[in-house]
Amino acid sequence: MSDVERAACPHCGARLVRMALPDVVYDHEYDLVCFNDECSYYVRGWAWMEQQFGVKTSYRYRIDSRTGHASPVAVWSPTAMRNKILPDDDVPTGAERTGP
Repeated sequence: MSDVERAACPHCGARLVRMALPDVVYDHEYDLVCFNDECSYYVRGWAWMEQQFGVKTSYRYRIDSRTGHASPVAVWSPTAMRNKILPDDDVPTGAERTGP
């Protein structure tokens, strides 16, 4: 397991989990995301997005598993994207896609 895969959220300390990505858009299989609903980054995001953009959306902390770059991933509800969480025993051999 790489250092990126052992990462924890810098906002709450929760272990990041693998979230599957659509292969139509991304060149790698998953990113690492904080799904802690008590994370300060996620909690503050609801008010910030409403004030800045007038939308009922928040964001979760994410790390690109290919590059290690951190960025937010937008979510529209507390359950959004949870169906994309990959189980720990379903670890791909690499983050790169091998097919077309």
